Amino acid sequence: MEQFIAFGIVGLSTAAIYAVIGSGLVLTYTTTGVFNFAHGAAGMVSAFVYWQLSVGWGWPVPLALAAVLLVFAPAFGMLFGKALAPTQGLGDAEKLVMTIALLSGLIVIARWVWDPNESRTVPRFFADRPSLDLGVVTVTWHQVLTMAVAVLVAIGLRILLYRTRTGAEMRATVDDRALVGLTGADPRRANRIAWILGIELAAIGGILIAPMVTLDAAQLSLLIVSAYTAAIFGRLRNLPMVFVGAIVVGLLESYLTGYLPQNEYLPGLRLAAPALLLLIALLVFPHGRLRGRDRRLGAVPLPGIRGSLAFAAVIVTFAVMLTTMLDEPDLITYGAMFAWGVIALSYVPLLGFAGQISLCQLSFAGIGAVAYAHLGPQGQWWALLAAMGIAALVGALIAVPALRLSGVYMALATAAFAVILDRWIFTLPSFEILGIRIALFDQGSVSLVGPDLFGLEIDSTAGITIFAAVCLALAGLAVVAMRRSRFGRGLIALRDSEAAYATLGGNPQTARVLVFAFSAALAGLGGALYGMQVRAVAPEQFGLVAGLPIFLIATIAGLGAVGAGLFTGLVIAGPLLVIPVLWPDLLDLSQVLPALGGILFGGGVLRHGALAPLREEWLPMLRDRVVGSALLVVVLALWGLRVAEAVDGWNFVLGVVAAAVAARIWHSTRTRPAPEITEPPVEWWGLSRPWKSEDEEVLDRGVTAGS
Repeated sequence: MEQFIAFGIVGLSTAAIYAVIGSGLVLTYTTTGVFNFAHGAAGMVSAFVYWQLSVGWGWPVPLALAAVLLVFAPAFGMLFGKALAPTQGLGDAEKLVMTIALLSGLIVIARWVWDPNESRTVPRFFADRPSLDLGVVTVTWHQVLTMAVAVLVAIGLRILLYRTRTGAEMRATVDDRALVGLTGADPRRANRIAWILGIELAAIGGILIAPMVTLDAAQLSLLIVSAYTAAIFGRLRNLPMVFVGAIVVGLLESYLTGYLPQNEYLPGLRLAAPALLLLIALLVFPHGRLRGRDRRLGAVPLPGIRGSLAFAAVIVTFAVMLTTMLDEPDLITYGAMFAWGVIALSYVPLLGFAGQISLCQLSFAGIGAVAYAHLGPQGQWWALLAAMGIAALVGALIAVPALRLSGVYMALATAAFAVILDRWIFTLPSFEILGIRIALFDQGSVSLVGPDLFGLEIDSTAGITIFAAVCLALAGLAVVAMRRSRFGRGLIALRDSEAAYATLGGNPQTARVLVFAFSAALAGLGGALYGMQVRAVAPEQFGLVAGLPIFLIATIAGLGAVGAGLFTGLVIAGPLLVIPVLWPDLLDLSQVLPALGGILFGGGVLRHGALAPLREEWLPMLRDRVVGSALLVVVLALWGLRVAEAVDGWNFVLGVVAAAVAARIWHSTRTRPAPEITEPPVEWWGLSRPWKSEDEEVLDRGVTAGS
C-alpha cells in the first residue's frame, strides 16, 4: 500500500506539470483559434534558458526564475503571437504548418545553442531541505511545489476568465471576434494576453519538469504529448477537464513505471503510454466543430499528360547523370534524394487532394523498410510490392477508426501513432501472432539489398539510384493519373465540402480510407528505397521529429503539386547536405531552413507554394524550341566534359546554373513585345519626326473641319 501511495504522489506531481502546460495550450487555442504544436518547444527553450542562467552562469535561483518568467517568457509569448497572428484567417493546413515549423525550428536552435552531446541536469527546487514525512510516504518539496503551482494556476485562471474584464474579452473573442470589436473591446489585446499567459504556463511547466527528465531538446518538446492528452480530455475548451486528464495521464505513467512487468516487450509501453492514451481519447471522446475552420482553399493544379511524361523522363535522366558524375560515397548520400522524394510525394494525394493532415508518413516509410528487409532478404521483387501492401494496410487501419477526425484532431492522431511506433513498436524484439513470426528492427537495425527483377540484380549503388528514380517517376505518374481521374476529382470535392461530396453520391469514409492506404503505400515504397540506398536502417531514422522537415518541405513546394516529391529530395540533398560540406560551421543553420520555409508559407509569403512561381517563370523558357534546345545541348556538353573529367563537379554545377540563367535572359529578350510606335502630337511634327509632304494636307483638313 505504501508503494501504491508513493507512486500516486509521483504521478500527481507529474500530473500537476501536465495540467499547467495543457491549460496554457487550451487557453491560447480557445482565444486565438491556433492549436500551437510548438507549445512544448516553448517550454523546452525556457527550461534551457533557466539552466543557462542558474547552472551555466551561476545566477541565484530566484533571479534566474524572475528573468525567465518575468522577462523571457512574456517576450517569447509576444513573438509567438506576432508570428502566428497571420494564420488566424487561414485553414487548418496553413496553421499546422506554421506551428510545426516553429516546433522544428526551436528544436534545431536549441541543439545549435546547447550541444546535445553534453549532459545537463537541472537541480530540483529545495533539494537541500529534508523531505516531508507523511507516515506512509515521503514527499519532496519539489513535488509539493509542483502541486501547489498547479492549484494556483487553476485558481488564477478561474479568476482571470470569470472575474475580470480581460477574461470576459478573451471568452467573448472565442464566440465572435468581430462582435467583440463592435463593443469597444480589443480582440488583438486579448490575443496578446492569451499568448503571453500560454507561453508563461509552458515555461513554468518546462522549468518544473526539467529536473525530472534528461535536458534534451526533442525529449522535452515531445513531453507535450502528455499535455495534448490532457487538453483532449477537456476537448480543447474545458479547463477543469484538462486538469482531470492531466491526473489520469500522470497516474498512468507513474503506475506503469511501478507495476509494469519486467520483460523485453513492455519497457517501451511506458514511454508510449501518453501517446496511446491520446489516440484512445481522440477516438472515444466526441469533438465539437474546430475553431477557425476556413474553406477558402486554393485550386489544385491539373497536370498535363505530355508534361507529366516529360517530367518523369527528366527525373530518370537526372539520376543517370548523377550516377556517372558522383563517386560511391557521394552517390549513397545524394542519391537518396529520390527515395525522400517518394516519401514526400505521399503527402500530395493525402494533404493536397483530400485535405487530410498526417504526421506519420515517415512511420509508414519505416514499416515499408522493415517489411521489405524481412520479406526480401535476397532482393525478391515481390517483396517490394508486399511492403507497399503492408504499409497500405496499416494506413487503412489507422484511417478506419479516425474517420470522424479532421484538421487538428487528425494531425494529433497521426502524431500519436508516430510516437507509439517510435517509442514502443519499433523497439520490440521479434514476436509471434497466430503462429506467424513478426520481426521489426529487433532492437537494432535491419539490412536491405537492391531488388532482383526477374534475373536482373540491382545491387550496385548506381543501379539502386536509377531504380529509385524510376520508382519516383512512376509514382508521380500514378499521382497524376489519380488527379485526372474521377476519384481524384472526388477527393478534391471531399476536401472542399464533405457534405456536398456525400450529397452528390460519394462515400467520404471509403474515399478517406482509400487515399490513406494509397498514401501509406507510397511512403512504404520510399522507405524501402531509402533502406536499399543506405544499406541498413535503424528505428530512430523514422521518428516523428525526423519526419517534420519532410512534411514542411513538401508543403512549402505546394499542396497538390506533383513536383513536390523531386523538390523535397533536391532540397534535402541540396542545401541541407551541401551547405555543411562547404561551410561546416553552418551545419545547424542549414537545418533551420525547413522551419524558415514553413514560417514563410504559413505567413503568406509562399501561400501558393514554391513550385507555382517556378513554373510560371521557367516553364515558358523550356517550351521555347530554340532556347530550350540550346540549353539542352549545353547541359549535355557539360555532362560530357564532366564524365571525361575535363571539369569537376562544382564547375559542372556552376556551368549549368550559368546556362540556365543565360537561357532565361535570352528567352525574355526573344519574347519581349516590340515597342509600340506612337504618333507625336501635331505640334511636334517636323521636330520629333521628319516633316512629310502629306502633313500639310492633314493640317488643312483639320482646319477646315474645325471651321
